[in-house]
Amino acid sequence: MKKAVFIALALILIAGIMPLTACGGGATTEEYKIGAVLALTGHGSSLGEPEKQTLQMLEDEINSRGGIDVKIIIYDTESDSTTGITATKRLIEQDNVLAVMGATTSGVTMAMLDTITESEVPLVSLAASDDIIQPVAERYWIFKTPQTNTQVVERLYQHLQSEGISEIAIISATDAFGAQGLGALESNADAWGMTLVAEETFDPDDTDMTTQLTKIKGLEPEAVVCWGTNKGSSVVAKNMQTLGMEMPLLMSHGIANMDFIDSAGDAANGVIFPVGKLPVAELLPDSDPQKDVLLEYKADFEALYGEGSADTFGGHAWDAFMLITNAIQDLVDEGREVTQASIRDELESAHLIGISGVFNMSASDHLGLTGDALTLVEIVDGEWTVAGQ
Repeated sequence: MKKAVFIALALILIAGIMPLTACGGGATTEEYKIGAVLALTGHGSSLGEPEKQTLQMLEDEINSRGGIDVKIIIYDTESDSTTGITATKRLIEQDNVLAVMGATTSGVTMAMLDTITESEVPLVSLAASDDIIQPVAERYWIFKTPQTNTQVVERLYQHLQSEGISEIAIISATDAFGAQGLGALESNADAWGMTLVAEETFDPDDTDMTTQLTKIKGLEPEAVVCWGTNKGSSVVAKNMQTLGMEMPLLMSHGIANMDFIDSAGDAANGVIFPVGKLPVAELLPDSDPQKDVLLEYKADFEALYGEGSADTFGGHAWDAFMLITNAIQDLVDEGREVTQASIRDELESAHLIGISGVFNMSASDHLGLTGDALTLVEIVDGEWTVAGQ
């Protein structure tokens, strides 16, 4: 009897210290926990929701096909920096995740960086700011998937230059994304021969920008560039229409979401912006290396969430998930230990044909995208089209 009790206790103790596993076909597979901090409420929620949906879709897909098992733990940042920091600490200190994805917005991501760096946990951000990954020597643990603000600005200026436009007015959001976009617009203007005749700002939650736009209208710029995300940018478009401002309106990749078109209505038509290729995936030549990946993601996502619902923000999450899970799979296949540090090292040499572009990361480049990851999109009759076609 004593021997039986001893064996039973030993089995309980062993079970208590074993890693969480999933059994199938007689094999034991460790479950790898990955965290995500997303804007599911607040002004960034229209971007964070497709990110969440994408991660849930991919979690189901990877766990159903065998190989590594993944558990995604998602917390809402409420589009707030303090909440984002708290959620990040919870993922690291309580949930013991191997890596973190997020945040949705640049401001919240920037606020998280000290926590990530001090904890030595790899982060793959879903936000655009150049400062998230630069200077790279200080961003050892930080990576990201969207194209940088500078890459988008250069594509905008290239288009304006080709149209013979050089005098522009800028209206930008006061959040981190808007401020950093404004900085990129200012610092690159001279190189592209642009004269900034006006610089106005708006709060992302403002419901009227008539005052700022009236000032801009009086200065008669050749074009207006608006830098923000869906909510505030849609107000700019509607107010410009009301004021009869007929000059071209260009925007950032922060509006690459159907919520912008739904909010702006007819005023969205004619807006031009650089963005990844997903919105016009069907129009790409068959030779484009991204085309098959884009169409597959779009079909899978819309089968679950509705036709026309796939957008580049969900695509940023797809890229982050694939980068991290590919790193884990490679480590497992090579018989190496899967740790936060080993995942970080794998990310630094990652190659991926993704939604945002073709990634080739390195020790000096924690994004790994070039300018050709962007295409110029124009909204026509409420639909995304390739500009100039």
